[in-house]
Amino acid sequence: MIFKRVGEGKPYPEQGLLPKQWAAIAPIQVRLDELITVKRTLDLDSLLDDESTFYGDLFAHVVRWQGELYLEDGLHRALRAALQQRATIHARILDLK
Repeated sequence: MIFKRVGEGKPYPEQGLLPKQWAAIAPIQVRLDELITVKRTLDLDSLLDDESTFYGDLFAHVVRWQGELYLEDGLHRALRAALQQRATIHARILDLK
């Protein structure tokens, strides 16, 4: 199993962070098997595009809610890491209470 669970939708309240606010959170390594996805589908163009991080954050965005880690943005990065047989990715983690 790549992820802890494949979810659909965000169970936590909307956080409303702007890209600049996400960028202020230092990235850390996160194990893929600790992440719960908030999307069931992936755009293959995003996965296969060599320039997929050109316009976005280089790091995945993860929300910690009630002790669980939800992969809010960066599913294509996480899946690419799994396909390369890596067990971790670098992510920015936002703690919501």
